Amino acid sequence: MNPLIEGLKKHFGEERLNQIQKIRVGIAGTGGLGSNVANHLVRSGFSHFTLIDFDRIEPSNLNRQFFFADQIGKLKVEALAENLRRINPDLDLELYTERISTANIGQFFQDCDIWVEALDQAAAKKEFVEYALKRKKFVVSASGMAGWGSTDTMLTHHWGASLVVVGDLSTGISAECPPLSPRVGVAAAKEANVVLRWALGEK
Repeated sequence: MNPLIEGLKKHFGEERLNQIQKIRVGIAGTGGLGSNVANHLVRSGFSHFTLIDFDRIEPSNLNRQFFFADQIGKLKVEALAENLRRINPDLDLELYTERISTANIGQFFQDCDIWVEALDQAAAKKEFVEYALKRKKFVVSASGMAGWGSTDTMLTHHWGASLVVVGDLSTGISAECPPLSPRVGVAAAKEANVVLRWALGEK
């Protein structure tokens, strides 16, 4: 018996939970956004994931990412898999430790029902979203979540039927405006909520 799934049945009912569990979520980037999106989605009943990130955990990541001090130096996708399986040991995880690009996005994400953009660089974000939209995939992205300003400006923006962008769309990372847990966490939770609503048919 899986305690998480048994508990979720009380919240969703068996039919809705089965609907969630059929979905494969592809997450590009497993840092502040991606690791926390995955955490929320696993706790919401999702069990099929494709996770892609070439990076390793550094001390500066621990302020906002779903990792722990004894995991410093590990590949992010492998450490995230460990942490997610502590929540649900029955997960189906496909892990890739490569830098994502237009040359390999299709290879990694072709079987994913919904695509989550959780990358650091603006150019990479744009490239990923454009690739997904050209292939008529539903994609959830984020932009503008640095610093400690109000979270009231971090909205969920819908562009057409296939793209949702979370954030204030303007607050970039800088020395005066670092990435911190509260606003990054809000953005990740909002991204996860979009995925959940989509899985339950609220499109």
